[in-house]
Amino acid sequence: MKKYPALTLLALLGIAPHLGRSAEIPHLQRQGSSTQLVVDGKAFLILGGELHNSSSGTAAQADSVLPRLAHANVNTVLAPVSWELIEPAEGAFDFTVIDHWVAEARVEHMHIVILWFGSWKNGASSYVPAWVKADSRRFPRAVGGDGRQMEVLSTLSMNNRDADAKAFRALMQHVRETDSAQHTVLMVQVENEVGVFTSTRDRSAEADRAFASAVPDSLISDLRQHPGRFTPELARAWTGNGGTWSAAFGGGAAASEIFMAWEYASYIGQVTAAGKAQYPLPMYVNAQLPAPHERPGEYPSGGAHPYYLEVWRAAAPAIDFYSPDVYWSDFDHWCDRYTENGNPFFVPEARNDVGPYWAYYAFGEARAFGFSPFAIDDVPDLALRPDETAKNPIAGSYAVLGELAGLLPQAQAEGRTRGVLVSVGNPRGSQTVALGGFLFQASLARSYPANAIEQDNGAMLVLQEGDGDFLIAGSALRVTVSNDPEKTSAPAGIASVEEGVIENGRWRTLTRPNGDEDNQGHTLFLGAHKFTLLRVRVYQLAQ
Repeated sequence: MKKYPALTLLALLGIAPHLGRSAEIPHLQRQGSSTQLVVDGKAFLILGGELHNSSSGTAAQADSVLPRLAHANVNTVLAPVSWELIEPAEGAFDFTVIDHWVAEARVEHMHIVILWFGSWKNGASSYVPAWVKADSRRFPRAVGGDGRQMEVLSTLSMNNRDADAKAFRALMQHVRETDSAQHTVLMVQVENEVGVFTSTRDRSAEADRAFASAVPDSLISDLRQHPGRFTPELARAWTGNGGTWSAAFGGGAAASEIFMAWEYASYIGQVTAAGKAQYPLPMYVNAQLPAPHERPGEYPSGGAHPYYLEVWRAAAPAIDFYSPDVYWSDFDHWCDRYTENGNPFFVPEARNDVGPYWAYYAFGEARAFGFSPFAIDDVPDLALRPDETAKNPIAGSYAVLGELAGLLPQAQAEGRTRGVLVSVGNPRGSQTVALGGFLFQASLARSYPANAIEQDNGAMLVLQEGDGDFLIAGSALRVTVSNDPEKTSAPAGIASVEEGVIENGRWRTLTRPNGDEDNQGHTLFLGAHKFTLLRVRVYQLAQ
């Protein structure tokens, strides 16, 4: 474990004054067609990575993990902070480990998003303190579909909620006292992938009584006031009536899932509000997404899925936004669902293998302010670009996205970005996006002369700099450019292509792949097994 001199440690923890920082704490700001995370007065893009669930439980782990991640171009680590870690004995708080993680993050010029593993983590209550686990009378549990008590804290218990809220409030008070001048900690995820397994809802006697009672007036009022925010799933379930949950939501699985959504949201909303009363950082809730054809209870019923987010909003106004943990191949579908109704878009967990490519779609098309593959601590200690990025695609992906970080937020806000994902499983074989009067059609790169697909996944982010001027970043695609017939009938072509890097805000050309390398002005090539940044000028023939 690294040792810090006493005065240095005080400064690192924000106890000493820190010059050059904005007095504003990190916050969300709607800007045009996107929402930005503002840190020290500037829009900040999270090029993140989430740790394994038990990778942040000791100070020594910080010393090992954070330098490697910084070397791999990760600027923000999503680190679990568990209830059992900070309150091992009731009322006795210990923040030694999280303090060391924050201190080491500052040394590496990184930020942290705290993942509060309080009452629930992946639907279970495995990270609560032993004094909670051992006392099911004081801290009651939910009951599963088989009638058995589960090791899952009940959402209907005030004791459970208040104990969680007390611990979370203490954590946020400590973060304010030690980090409000530094802003190393950017946001907080409250709980993790909540929901009931084995059944559509909690089957305890208390839950049965609540389910048979009238739906709260506040939820009925919200739904009647905001029909324009209904998802198709909520519209199908809502009868327009009050009464019991079954009467209001048509009975069956939908009524049970909406009931659990209300219970989880009410509980987590109050925990969130308790923390925000101490230090109001942006706070969000994540969700484990259903696999194809899964039913509630097979996926965690009542979690923050897109279907019933209006119920969550009504119950928990303190929560700022909701985020998907995406492990299924239809990444673009979940981007669409979680940007509905202006929900700020952030991906806290994604597959580690294809995440480097998904990030380009998230930033370009969904206008995310952050992206984070899971198990980031598995990334090897490499950050070389571009020739060795095949060994570490996350480092290569983030190297290029990091160069664009100064341009992306404003371009997102002004609608000057598009994103493309193409994979071998795509039945169309190509994707086309329109921007600035031109069409960009992307298909997977193929080898020459064998014409074999070189890589299973390809991605592209297009950023319009000006009339006919674009930055195009990505990997493993061949891209044709043509006129957008919705704008003009004039034929279009590629005037020039430069491959390069952005250093200190300035473009530096590495090569000029024109002629044979751009198919005589018809095609752009983003090579496989690396990430490339091109500066492209496109022209239209005068008519």
